[in-house]
Amino acid sequence: MSKSVSERTRLTSATYDLAPSHRAVNVGVERGSTVLYACAEDLYDDRIQPGYGIEGLSTQRELMRLMCELEGATDVFLLPTGLSALTLAITACLKAGDEVVCVNSCYGPIRRFLQTQMARFGVTARYYDAGASADEVMALTNDKTALIIVESPGSLTFDIQDIPAIAKAAKARGILTLCDNTYGAGVLFKPLDHGIDMSMQALTKYVGGHSDILIGTVAVKDKALAKRLDDTSRAFSFFTSADESYLAIRGLRTLHLRLEQSGKSGLELARWLEGHDLVDRVLHPGLESFPGHDLFKRDFTGSNGLFSVVLKGGNIAASCAFLNALKLFGLGFSWGGFESLAIHFEPQLMGRAKLGQSQNLAYEGSLIRFYVGLEDPADLKADIAQALEVYRAAIG
Repeated sequence: MSKSVSERTRLTSATYDLAPSHRAVNVGVERGSTVLYACAEDLYDDRIQPGYGIEGLSTQRELMRLMCELEGATDVFLLPTGLSALTLAITACLKAGDEVVCVNSCYGPIRRFLQTQMARFGVTARYYDAGASADEVMALTNDKTALIIVESPGSLTFDIQDIPAIAKAAKARGILTLCDNTYGAGVLFKPLDHGIDMSMQALTKYVGGHSDILIGTVAVKDKALAKRLDDTSRAFSFFTSADESYLAIRGLRTLHLRLEQSGKSGLELARWLEGHDLVDRVLHPGLESFPGHDLFKRDFTGSNGLFSVVLKGGNIAASCAFLNALKLFGLGFSWGGFESLAIHFEPQLMGRAKLGQSQNLAYEGSLIRFYVGLEDPADLKADIAQALEVYRAAIG
């Protein structure tokens, strides 16, 4: 389809690019392990793909094509989860003796992966504060550094990084970069356009959109790097089912609309909470008061529905009292679906401390992360307001 139409239109109308024999609005679910060849001479011809179901049939390949559209990529790899997408990219780029530099506010399981699995294979990890400049990040690198991992906004505390500057500095040194862009969902931020080598997403979140699939992607636009990812993916035999891929394709059709509404409602609730007497601070990069807001405004086209608040006073017991009083927010992990969610994250920051992270631990009070879905924001405000009164009673 012509690039003259918008991304939103290309994703919504993308089925028009399918073969004339396909007449349904949506791409079908093609399941299969064995695929057949036209003749015996083709059996060992690697140019004929797919050669086996694990390489993905028409459903998976349509999702890869659409994700290339969204990411501005030449190649996209499908993985069973967002975490496996990150671990694929890391494993494909590192070997024994290499070093990796990673932002301290990264998704928690990545730090665990680096400090357990990668460490036992002889890879050293170094960490930098999310507020570090590109020069400060590069000061941690040396001739053994093969990869820099960025995530902006950071997990839980939403720290903002200058990703274009870090990507430029890394490229000048021949160091690869990997960005966890699940927050941006391929819409709010385009890592590959900002110099990043690998853009990763958990499609489990906004692309899926209905909290019913697990799937991840890695997108690149360098063929040599794509070959490394492909070789590693085949070696570990990663596979994503046609059913999950179909649901991700369906989610892409409404991604822009859902993301826009979720982000708008989330920012409305964040601004409202800034003025509440029980709120110490709101951690939302779309707020003018948030450190790094200028960078966020420069690089992102908008915010999603995820943010955190620090409530005055309190402890884990008070946090639980607040959460248990909520009636419209589900209590559960993940985000990006139609439903609003809330968790307290003091235990996660404590877990980070055990893994050696020293930053972002100075918050005093109860720490609550909200995900704002597609409900009426007025109803969500009322729900939070009554739960805050329960919290007030809990802290005395």
